[in-house]
Amino acid sequence: MNRTFNGGIKWASALALVAVLAGCGQSQQGQSSAGGGEAASGKRQFLSIGTAPVGGVFYTIGGAVSDVLNQFKGENNWSFAAESTGGSMENIRRLDSGEIQFAVSNSSITYFAVRGEEGWEKKYEVRSVMTLFPNVAMFVTKQGGGITRISDLKGKRVSVGPEGAGFEYFIRPILKAHGLTYADFEPVYAGQQTSVDYMGDGSIAAAFLGGGVPTGSITSASSTMDILLVPYDETVKEKLIADYAFFNGATIPAGTYKGQDAAYEGLDVGSAHLIASAATDDELVYQFVKTLYENRATVAEKHKAGKAVNPKNVVRNTGTEFHPGAIRFYKEAGIWPQGR
Repeated sequence: MNRTFNGGIKWASALALVAVLAGCGQSQQGQSSAGGGEAASGKRQFLSIGTAPVGGVFYTIGGAVSDVLNQFKGENNWSFAAESTGGSMENIRRLDSGEIQFAVSNSSITYFAVRGEEGWEKKYEVRSVMTLFPNVAMFVTKQGGGITRISDLKGKRVSVGPEGAGFEYFIRPILKAHGLTYADFEPVYAGQQTSVDYMGDGSIAAAFLGGGVPTGSITSASSTMDILLVPYDETVKEKLIADYAFFNGATIPAGTYKGQDAAYEGLDVGSAHLIASAATDDELVYQFVKTLYENRATVAEKHKAGKAVNPKNVVRNTGTEFHPGAIRFYKEAGIWPQGR
């Protein structure tokens, strides 16, 4: 399935929210996920949503989700707080240990974590709760710099995102499919705006940039230099989409960035999604999803990324099994795909 983006959702690679205090530790390890029945019994629940470092979309959307859950909790006797973390990888481990109850994660990172692949030491028992906004990213370079396709990255200095942010979980499959590995070029680890600065002064030849469309870092780059959105090989792109559930086609309309005269046929390299431990109480997840989905307009008011909380997107498969509590609500709402 291919999507066309007309703007509005901004993104950053690493993001987060305010830490929850004493209430975060309401349960001992392995117990904090279990408390669905406590809301019904009247016992107050203090629940955490793991996000990422402060400063980007995970931070903002996590705060919006937390606010909406508290504002529209109804008979649910809970108190949610979004917690600043190191991002997707830390969130998955903290869900596993019971330190947090829900989290935002990049679906490409979760994909490999639940399979125990690509460096994960075990199969993590986490489940998808709701698919959120897309992450449309690609290699960007200066026009006339000798890079017109991904194979031209060989031998160059290339920014591959902040160290430890997990970009490798979607960059490595892309490179491998195009016949490259990290060993074929000199990887530089830097944030998106820093990468744009490096590209501007010639310190690097290209950078992997993206997020929501338009992406601030790419807009910044196009305003100060003539850029090229390096195209994916079309056959390779279709195979990536077929091989990995977290990849999805995405079209960036012509004129989105200065000097971009034609539509760019790219990839959603791993949508953000909300996740929970597989052990989390079904009723808690059901009430979480129901409250969030039924008040999705308020989420969108708080951040444009909330527009992705819509009937078509929230149930989209990104390769991680959905939690039974979430499936129960989606079926009741009539939006769960038939035959899945």
